[in-house]
Amino acid sequence: MTSATARTPSDFGCEHSSSSPLSIHALTVAYDRRPVLWDVDLDVPAQSIVGVIGPNGAGKSTLLKACLGLIPIASGKVSVFGKPYEEQRARVGYVPQRESVDWDFPVSVLEVVMMGTFGQLGWFQMAGKLERAKAREALDAVGLADEENQQIGQLSGGQQQRVFLARALAQSAQIYLMDEPFSSVDAATEQAIIAVLRRMRSEGRTVIVVHHDLETARDYFDWVILLNTRVVAAGPTATTLTHEQLRKTYGGRLTLLDEAAQRMQKAQLG
Repeated sequence: MTSATARTPSDFGCEHSSSSPLSIHALTVAYDRRPVLWDVDLDVPAQSIVGVIGPNGAGKSTLLKACLGLIPIASGKVSVFGKPYEEQRARVGYVPQRESVDWDFPVSVLEVVMMGTFGQLGWFQMAGKLERAKAREALDAVGLADEENQQIGQLSGGQQQRVFLARALAQSAQIYLMDEPFSSVDAATEQAIIAVLRRMRSEGRTVIVVHHDLETARDYFDWVILLNTRVVAAGPTATTLTHEQLRKTYGGRLTLLDEAAQRMQKAQLG
């Protein structure tokens, strides 16, 4: 956790800490020469659940993909525990958006989760009893131990999301990037997911989550990044997720979110 106060763009550009799980240095990403992310610069605190919040098209998913080297960047760099991401891949787990997955692929639930252990294997080494045990332990953690032999496409949307969370758990990473893990899941699945994320935090891990529900953000996240192409503010949720900062982030698109922000203010006042 961190006791730092919320920062605005004018505060960025400072010296980065090699102890930060994720440091983003002046990152710019452009599609067809149009910036999608512009000069993003921040350090993510260790052992925390971090929310990435902003309007549609703000660059939230792009930020995660750029950090993972899945898309090219125009400028800047990303460091994981002070080293280039390419040298730290094994320490980083990723949960993509459910919509980006081919659910018709003929693979079982257990096989999907075991994929999370592949990075720990040496060249030409096959997954065995140890990896299978890790996968089963991860499935048990997300409440799907009885579904290991099901074809992944036969599960409900919420169950599929839990499977990909289990795959990330099986990887035993130190930092996790998750792209809208709460999207289109039922209330029970949402509570199961946040319980797993809190357990991961208690074990010393850092979780970065793209999220769109402002009403739950205050309860779910220790730290937030408010993003709209550039970082509007970043810091502890209590001092960063304010009505003023949300209006700066969403601009004219905040109309339907005003009520949620007002409820947050009332909650702050007790």
